[in-house]
Amino acid sequence: MILKKPKNIFVRGPVAASFIGASIQKHNTKTEIGGHSIFLGQVRADVIEEKKVVAIEYTAYEEMAMEQMHVIREEIFAKYQLSCMHIYHSLGKIAAGEICLFVFTSSPHRKAAIDACSEIVERIKTELPIWGKELFTDESHQWKVNK
Repeated sequence: MILKKPKNIFVRGPVAASFIGASIQKHNTKTEIGGHSIFLGQVRADVIEEKKVVAIEYTAYEEMAMEQMHVIREEIFAKYQLSCMHIYHSLGKIAAGEICLFVFTSSPHRKAAIDACSEIVERIKTELPIWGKELFTDESHQWKVNK
């Protein structure tokens, strides 16, 4: 049995729109695909206790996160009929308005792609050791709590 090495899902800085576009474009030759589902997580400029969020600084226990993401990836591929799955999560300081999470699933049929994408996003939020420090305009901060 050959064990696959966990894929690195982390990118330094925001996920660029050009990268997202190029990722989508690469799939035009995969003619067995009938549907894609894409989730883009964007940093919000929330106002918390009268202070505005200007950025989130993401950190992670990378090795553990990649190992857990590998488990999630295998479970999702076993559960849904997917052709492709791509996941990229930002590390470092990401400004409000920038993309911090890109999940892209493809399948012969749309429902599998949509359901898999949604489940992946929820599992990333609840199962991976990734933390976000919300940075405010007054240079104070607080640790983000996922809702």
